[in-house]
Amino acid sequence: MHNGASEPGSGRDERTFPCNSWTMHSAPSAGENIAVLRKVRGVSQASLARQLGISLSYLSKIETGLRPATPPLVAAAASALRVTTARIYGDPFSDPSMQHELMNDLRTVVRRHTLPREDVPPPGELATSLDRAAQLRADTKYLELLQLLPSLLGQVTATAMESDGDATAWGRVADVYSCAYACAHRFRQPDLADMIVSRQEWAAQQTWNPEAVAAAAWNEAGTYQSAGEYADGLAIIERAIIRYEKTPGDDLTRVVHLGSLHLRGIVLASRHKDAHATADHVRKAKALAERVTGPDVLQHNLTFGKGNTALYELAAQIEMNHPDKAAEVAAPLLRNPPSGLKPSRVGRLAIDAARARLATRDLGGAEDALKYAFHVAPQMAEIHPMAREVLRVLWTLHQRSRPELVAMAKRSGLAS
Repeated sequence: MHNGASEPGSGRDERTFPCNSWTMHSAPSAGENIAVLRKVRGVSQASLARQLGISLSYLSKIETGLRPATPPLVAAAASALRVTTARIYGDPFSDPSMQHELMNDLRTVVRRHTLPREDVPPPGELATSLDRAAQLRADTKYLELLQLLPSLLGQVTATAMESDGDATAWGRVADVYSCAYACAHRFRQPDLADMIVSRQEWAAQQTWNPEAVAAAAWNEAGTYQSAGEYADGLAIIERAIIRYEKTPGDDLTRVVHLGSLHLRGIVLASRHKDAHATADHVRKAKALAERVTGPDVLQHNLTFGKGNTALYELAAQIEMNHPDKAAEVAAPLLRNPPSGLKPSRVGRLAIDAARARLATRDLGGAEDALKYAFHVAPQMAEIHPMAREVLRVLWTLHQRSRPELVAMAKRSGLAS
């Protein structure tokens, strides 16, 4: 593990976003919300356990924080309890503070997508803002990105509307909506995420831009993934792949977008427990990744190459119940993350490593991986549902006296 990985507050601009802009009160976890919703519905533990296909003992451990609530289990519980997965994951923030106000500002601009209030900015100014938005997304600085997005969406839309149908201009609108989707997804706003995806598709279709359409499909499938509707998400991906394969070209841009669609397919298929589809998407993604020479490439907010493909294959091993293999693969990747990967991907690698290590009862290793996630992608680590679930289990077990664990629990709102 990298030295200094657990530096408190690393990567956060304390001057702009003080600690109290993130909740310091105890926010309910997914397991706790399952217990509350189950009781509200009048469903016994035994009955819900049967519906989920797990033992009563295992459900009890999930509700009390001794086992993490995995994405497929949350999806199944949401279906059984007739709620959304977002309702089970809950709001990681106890107080309606800065992040909620910023999200409301974004919601207003997305709703008024054909009525931008902003003027067309100078080309250089717009280019700088677009680069900054992409960088903030890659660095998982979601609050800073939320501050930028409302005005940027208005500016980039106004520019495209005066471009006489320029494909590049409308592609930039789609890219900004992709950044907006990342915020809505991370802050668990599924209704807003759905609306953003529809706006992204609208922008991509103003002029035929196959890359923008593929990126929009990637996010559309992500909304199904978040909702736990994995089969439907796979259908979206398979349709997008077939459509994109019909477009002419054989350059790096095509490889990045087609490969990224297969990466999304890996997650959806593995969570759907479809081993055949998982293996097929892994095989095709690897074949495309071989065509990327050098570090992974970031285009239209999609990262693709050998490194990111390895990360998705690792995550699939966890979802397919092979945590020991995932933990083994994760170790060298954590020691030396693949070049070209931004904090958003390295942070996710660390979270998946923590999941795998927890599943193999390597509690110290799970904590180390979480500390690295907090170091490289602090805002993601604080609100990512699986980071919080792993942290909650470690917190519930006998490690509450560990200062660094306590610090992470407080930063995530799991302890006051």
